[in-house]
Amino acid sequence: MEESNMHKNKAADSPVFLVVDVQVDVVAAAYRRDDVVANIAALVDRARAKGIPVVWVRHQNARLRAESPGWQIVPELAPLDGEPIVDKRFGDAFADTDLGEVLERLNADRIVLCGALTENCVRSTFNGALYRGFPVTLITDAHTTVDRRPSGLDYSPANAIAVLNYQAESTTLPGLASQAVSTAEAFTG
Repeated sequence: MEESNMHKNKAADSPVFLVVDVQVDVVAAAYRRDDVVANIAALVDRARAKGIPVVWVRHQNARLRAESPGWQIVPELAPLDGEPIVDKRFGDAFADTDLGEVLERLNADRIVLCGALTENCVRSTFNGALYRGFPVTLITDAHTTVDRRPSGLDYSPANAIAVLNYQAESTTLPGLASQAVSTAEAFTG
């Protein structure tokens, strides 16, 4: 089945909760780190209670070496045995990984997204999911980034988060749209 259409043949309302790169070194200096991790922990608990699959993503590169202490998912969040963990080397969690196959096995028809870093891997995965035909719900208070201010830009973590939240509120593609909701609003139906 073509990857971009794989969710269209699934049962309606089969979300997957995708947790991107909430790793020790990735979020060590992140904006509102403790609040965001607490929100993600609450969402993980709520998703599990509702039988919604949780899929974990971990980044690795030369500075974030696989199996190193900093590469581990933060201790406040513990994947359960059997929950898929996707390891990636690029910003988009779909790029050169088995995420598409994992979502296929889970019969996913939409993605609920959170994680780090907002303007890099969360945004890339948000766009990657949409371009592969998945509606995406971004959790507005469950993604974060660090204060980098690239190229001297006045682009604070709060600005980066606000920009992606706005993108999630306003992005539409043929036949699908994204949305943005808070932790309090997610998985409540």
